[in-house]
Amino acid sequence: MNRSSNRFALRVTCSAILGVTADIASFLALNGCNIQDSAQFEDDSAGLYFSRISFRSEEGRTLEELRESFQPLVEKFSMDHEFFDEGQKRKVILMVSRFGHCLNDLLYRWRIGALPIDIVGVISNHTDYQKVVVNHDIPFHCIKVTKENKPQAEAEQMRIVREAGAELVVLARYMQVLSDEMCREMSGRIINIHHSFLPSFKGANPYKQAYERGVKIIGATSHYVTADLDEGPIIEQDTTAVSHAQSPEDYVSLGRDVESQVLARAIHAHVHGRVFINGNKTIVFPPSPGSYVSERMG
Repeated sequence: MNRSSNRFALRVTCSAILGVTADIASFLALNGCNIQDSAQFEDDSAGLYFSRISFRSEEGRTLEELRESFQPLVEKFSMDHEFFDEGQKRKVILMVSRFGHCLNDLLYRWRIGALPIDIVGVISNHTDYQKVVVNHDIPFHCIKVTKENKPQAEAEQMRIVREAGAELVVLARYMQVLSDEMCREMSGRIINIHHSFLPSFKGANPYKQAYERGVKIIGATSHYVTADLDEGPIIEQDTTAVSHAQSPEDYVSLGRDVESQVLARAIHAHVHGRVFINGNKTIVFPPSPGSYVSERMG
């Protein structure tokens, strides 16, 4: 069950203008809010300012009251902004095909409370993981996808997303290419995991390709999905060392561990509002106090 608290967060994007940080801090203080964590970044090349502030409402102000009182600053700086309750879990749909390592990892983190999300459904084009999903009391939807039925299949997927109220879709090794229409409709709300540092070793058997090239590190990249396949803004990356003594099967095993961890960290960053899309890249602020340990579990 979601819990509500008086610990909130504010995300802001606007033009880089003198005084914006000071005005936001003054607004929070005047409204009885105590800042507990704050991160700002100014992109000089784009002339944009990004900020995420975690704060506690010491005088019991509600989000609705804060949103209303904040409007003069929104108009002054032409801000894109969002207030949200840090204790409110985001609803997430997972999508998977036949590689289950990321799915199983996310289900475990969700079950022990290390990943602050509410998994409201799993969609797959196969039935391989139906039992494990149902055993977690999560709705499972098998939607077969072929070249002929792809538009109908995606329409059914989007119906499930909307009816579940999902705010985020996670491709936990879902091996179907999403249409441009779905990518546009869900822009900034679909996260994928890719089995390499983009764009290296695309296509089939990426770890075999890496083995044959004699690489010394393998890695994974989690990114937002766009119409350009595997080219969306990157959220999280990591690597692990490999050596000549290891087999292609070792590469696969180690790679899957990295994929699972990178995807979990990307989801954690997104649902805590720490990721800002900035053109073709992202600004990712560090975890707030109290969330770092759960994010790095595993």
